[in-house]
Amino acid sequence: MKKTTEALVAATKQIGLQANSENTKYMVMFSRPACRTRSHIKIGNKSFERVKQFRYFVIPLTNQHCIHENIKTSLKLGNACYHSEQNILSCSLLLRNIKIKIYRSIILPVILYGCETWSLT
Repeated sequence: MKKTTEALVAATKQIGLQANSENTKYMVMFSRPACRTRSHIKIGNKSFERVKQFRYFVIPLTNQHCIHENIKTSLKLGNACYHSEQNILSCSLLLRNIKIKIYRSIILPVILYGCETWSLT
């Protein structure tokens, strides 16, 4: 992990940027609680904090590979989006094909946002 963090700091310097140690955190994903690493990684005068969970935009990620909360959050957001568009979707003047396009272009992306972080096991 330290080598990867050193590579990050070096890569940011090459393109004229700086890694902000206050905003840059790291998380170790593991399936066994016995897996332990340091709580901070120190590179030069910067210290990077280890966290147990963080939010990827609105999706909570934890170090225990638990995707149940991610899916619940996504479904709640999709449900809220559906209810905000319900007056359009219940309109009898719109054809079914148009309603399906609205669902696929507005509601489904809200539900699937962040699904690339879901583990398959």
